Amino acid sequence: MSIRNATGGSNPSEQDAWYLVQCKSRQDQRAEENLLRQGYVCSRPICLRDQIVRGRRQLVRESLFPGYLFINLPASVDWSPLRSTRGVSRLVSFGGMPLAVGAGVVAQFQQCAELVVSPSFKNGDIVKVLEEGFAELNAVFLTLDGEERAILLIDFLSRRQQVSLPLTKISAL
Repeated sequence: MSIRNATGGSNPSEQDAWYLVQCKSRQDQRAEENLLRQGYVCSRPICLRDQIVRGRRQLVRESLFPGYLFINLPASVDWSPLRSTRGVSRLVSFGGMPLAVGAGVVAQFQQCAELVVSPSFKNGDIVKVLEEGFAELNAVFLTLDGEERAILLIDFLSRRQQVSLPLTKISAL
């Protein structure tokens, strides 16, 4: 993930600031493409997510913050062309003024965005449970239960039990 602009450059000016743009529903990529075409510097952190598509697990690229992207602009710029850009809904503002986002925050998202990958577990993998009540127990991954949950086999009270937990509550060993 990197900062992109229409001229291929990647270093916004020191006096420019980052702002948050709200995009129209499911049009983050369209908004980014149109803003880049107009010469703006944009950043739309992307993550990879394990998802079931047509019965198969696939790694899908999607926005880390669906419906939003960051744009780098000087404070003195005319904001009106942004509002009429296809895919853009508005510039996020407080008290009628766009609020700058810290450059460090945007840089941090850029560094970790491509690394954010939903776990890809296979049947029989040993995983660690992070859920309270089962914390620090090891379990056997059986299968996905929808897109956000997993079915696990846990040794609990001398019996093997099947439990369904959110994917966010398990990690690889």
